[in-house]
Amino acid sequence: MFKFIKTGVFAVILVSTAIIAKAQKTINQGIITYSMEYILTPDQQSNLDVSNLPKESKIQFNGNISKIGMDFGPALLEIYKDGTSNTGLVLINIPIAQKKFAGKMSKEYLEKQAGGLKYNNFKPTGEKEKIGGYNAEKFTYQDDKGNKYDVWTTKDIILPSGAVPAELSSIKGTPVKYVIFQDGLKTLLTIKSVEDQKVGPFSMEVPAGYSVKTMEDLDNMRNGIE
Repeated sequence: MFKFIKTGVFAVILVSTAIIAKAQKTINQGIITYSMEYILTPDQQSNLDVSNLPKESKIQFNGNISKIGMDFGPALLEIYKDGTSNTGLVLINIPIAQKKFAGKMSKEYLEKQAGGLKYNNFKPTGEKEKIGGYNAEKFTYQDDKGNKYDVWTTKDIILPSGAVPAELSSIKGTPVKYVIFQDGLKTLLTIKSVEDQKVGPFSMEVPAGYSVKTMEDLDNMRNGIE
């Protein structure tokens, strides 16, 4: 009898593990689509036309490297980020002027662009809901200035470091709804879909034909384009 119970319990554990393993999907390359909502300060609301800001973002990723492409009309902008080293590469192509520029983003530069904040004290709240079709749980955390935030994560999918924000890499699960700071703008990203498909591979090396500039020079150039 005891042997039967032990065997039965063991069988249940194996079946349960198999179900969990099947439900949890690992995606090493593909495309993530996010909706974007801007949380602006009163000063930003007065000086920015929100209608001109993108409402959606598509991020391609392959392993530890992600890519975002943006078309500004006269110029094409590509941003690559290495999620393992938290470094980046910017490529600007201006076909009408037959000019190509590149700049390497250091870890320090990217951290400064993100507000120079450090995050800690990640805690699960037990609150759950479906986001982008995934079962998600809400966590709270804070930065080193005492500001508090929420992030929703899922264990339904496992993504590589290139698809996960560096500041949230220590949290359990894949972030599906979270806040980022970019160029001084606080933006809420909510996952809409993750497509498992072949993209890349991507490289952090400057392609042939690009003139290397400092990030300060490229920031000034990009501001002029935008």
